[in-house]
Amino acid sequence: MTTHSNDYLKHLHQDLPASIVVFLVALPLCLGVALASGAPLFSGIIAGLVGGLLVSWASGSQLSVSGPAAGLTVIVFEAIETLGGFGGFLLSLVIAGGIQIILGFLKAGVIGAFFPASVIKGMLAAIGLILIIKQIPHATGYDTSFEGDESYMQETAESSFFELTQALEGITPGVTIVSVVALLILIIWETGFIKQFKLLKLIPGPLLAVIWGISFNSLALHFAPEWIITEKHLVSLPELGSTANFINQLRLPDFSYFTNPKIYSVAVTIAIIASLETLLSIEAVDKLDPHKRIAPTNRELKAQGLGNMISGLVGGLPITAVIVRSSANINAGGQTKISSFFHGVLLMVSVLFFAKYLNMIPLACLAAILLQTGYKLAKPALFVEFYRKGWNQFLPFAISIVAILATDLLEGIAVGMACGFFFVLRANFHAAITLTQHGPHYLLRLHKDVSFLNKALLRKYLGEVPDDSDLRIDGAKAQFIDLDILETIADFLLAAPDRGISVEIQGFSVEGVAPSSGH
Repeated sequence: MTTHSNDYLKHLHQDLPASIVVFLVALPLCLGVALASGAPLFSGIIAGLVGGLLVSWASGSQLSVSGPAAGLTVIVFEAIETLGGFGGFLLSLVIAGGIQIILGFLKAGVIGAFFPASVIKGMLAAIGLILIIKQIPHATGYDTSFEGDESYMQETAESSFFELTQALEGITPGVTIVSVVALLILIIWETGFIKQFKLLKLIPGPLLAVIWGISFNSLALHFAPEWIITEKHLVSLPELGSTANFINQLRLPDFSYFTNPKIYSVAVTIAIIASLETLLSIEAVDKLDPHKRIAPTNRELKAQGLGNMISGLVGGLPITAVIVRSSANINAGGQTKISSFFHGVLLMVSVLFFAKYLNMIPLACLAAILLQTGYKLAKPALFVEFYRKGWNQFLPFAISIVAILATDLLEGIAVGMACGFFFVLRANFHAAITLTQHGPHYLLRLHKDVSFLNKALLRKYLGEVPDDSDLRIDGAKAQFIDLDILETIADFLLAAPDRGISVEIQGFSVEGVAPSSGH
């Protein structure tokens, strides 16, 4: 279903209110993702602007909203530390965008289908847990090691756990109250009770959390100075006031890093994870779309690649299609790209002219929003759901989580994938041959492809056929039977008369196959 310009006008009355909701959800998330990434807060806003103003038109999806993604915070954090600077990281983001565009032209939009769901869900759950670990110090106003956050999450989760225990000792009361109440607001806002009221449903929870934080702090200024949240625990965006000042805030990548090999491994990681997260979000948005429109995946990869190149060139964070903002758009009644585009316009206006007010937002509110995001990615129900699906789903899921927490995102996913493939092979291995019994009659069926991998299983089944019985070996459904398998059957045929077993073969032949020298 194509959308013409008059369709855009026709839906304006639905798209504009939806864009306001998306903006109110996106603003705290843009700041929050930048905070969690250890990057300048302004870089989160830039990524939101590129996602809204540019990617919304380049994309083939009418309802998905792009912006900085919580799923990439871990990579960005580690990359800035590994490369030793934000400029180097920006260069790797430009390269990552180029890789995504190439993937789009190579029609790699189907790539998402090749990753086992258990591994992808495991990856997202691990990211959720890391978000929670990393945000608790912000939520408690932990005062030490706060210098720009660079020294904050050293290489692995271990050191964060150490930081976490310290964070609980350095609690700032005002900050803790703000984050606890903000979390309660977000939780209550998701309950069925609130959803009954049409008007309340339109107000996004994150907006209320932010309003609460600002109100608390302005009241504390007048009535309880000891509860004040100090400036270093507040958002600090440059007050721009004009387009020229805005342009001065943009940061170029540091091209001197071109010779640094680490740049390229970071770029490949960002390209893969950002593409996967985008494709998953797009799939989810297509399912939620009331008009059931299907977004072209290859075009989406090119659009996101373009967005990431531009975001990297002007000092922004990596962009993906994001499910939280996209579902807020759909729930608020968005119909076309206009709502995503206008949320970008609103972001632009807010940063240009209202930075003074944005700087009143306590970081604790953003931490609460990220804690809730982390919880949604790693909620206990998800672990229960995978446990119920059986070991071949639960183990790749759990191993991916542990591996990511113990190493890093890419290594963890590789371990999860290896585990996932092992279970896929194991399932196919068992499905290739079946043995059933009807009284003294036995039926050994060869399904689809039977290779040397199934030789041990075949021997086991043939060994289970008792003396003095009838066996039918049916290969009619097999598309391919390996020579090893035929030799094993030929061996069995030679020995069968001695055991009084009569064998009938259907659908294939072992004539001309020499029995293996084992007999």
